[in-house]
Amino acid sequence: QCVSKWGWTVVAAMHVTDAELALLNELWDAKEATKRELTDKLYPPISDSSLATVQKLLERLEKKGLVSRDRSGFAHVLRATMAKQQFIGSYLEQQARKLGDGSLAPLLIHLVETRDLSPKELAQLRTVLDGVERDE
Repeated sequence: QCVSKWGWTVVAAMHVTDAELALLNELWDAKEATKRELTDKLYPPISDSSLATVQKLLERLEKKGLVSRDRSGFAHVLRATMAKQQFIGSYLEQQARKLGDGSLAPLLIHLVETRDLSPKELAQLRTVLDGVERDE
């Protein structure tokens, strides 16, 4: 792991599947949950196979350092270890660097040139860029 210019923790080579992301989204919404609560949200009705699926997803996310488990009670309580915005920023920065040969500029230029940005969005972008220039 390393910390980006904006203070986000960047998890190297993080790959999250759609199923893992769905589970993370449930944890971000709930703040914390048990395996049974997550299974009920993601794969109702609860069955042995759906509980096993959620258990496997949780194990993978724990290995990736994205979920923590409080084992102090009978039912383990699970939490995301990274805020959703932090995860999004880290993931997007990682993908942009990978696609742009280490540079974020190609992605940013593409987004600005191919999107119909509102005057408000353009003003926000100018404000951010002006702030970055002042920091240099």
